[in-house]
Amino acid sequence: MNNGKLIENAMNHQCPNWNEDLLKEIQEHFLTEINNGGVALGAFHGDRLVGFGVLAHKFRGRDKDQLQIDLLYVTSDYRGRGIGTQIMNELSNEARHKGAKFLYISSTETRSAVSFYKQNGSQLADEIDEELFNKEPKDIHMIKKL
Repeated sequence: MNNGKLIENAMNHQCPNWNEDLLKEIQEHFLTEINNGGVALGAFHGDRLVGFGVLAHKFRGRDKDQLQIDLLYVTSDYRGRGIGTQIMNELSNEARHKGAKFLYISSTETRSAVSFYKQNGSQLADEIDEELFNKEPKDIHMIKKL
């Protein structure tokens, strides 16, 4: 982001694999979300988990009408099959059911992630969540009207 505009920079960017310590931290975080009213959804091919999404429990934004997609992930060999869109649609339904008017997305700064969210109705956020920005300052902050 530069002066409120999304500027693409070509880079060799690879998201690191999740080691055991990071996996444990992620699992503990999501258990906390679920235990506090968040929602986790999985997509399976047989008994293999191929995608998942987590809707955080904490309302955000000036009007406290936004719920965050805490994570949405589809394994690379299952991308492009509509799984991510289906997970996002289900998370949107859950957020509406909880009374949210918007989804807040702090997206990984890759072209594929940002393009996915834009194709699914998200746009750059006018109001940046300071807590999430401080946690991951390189992320692209987006919002989706529900």
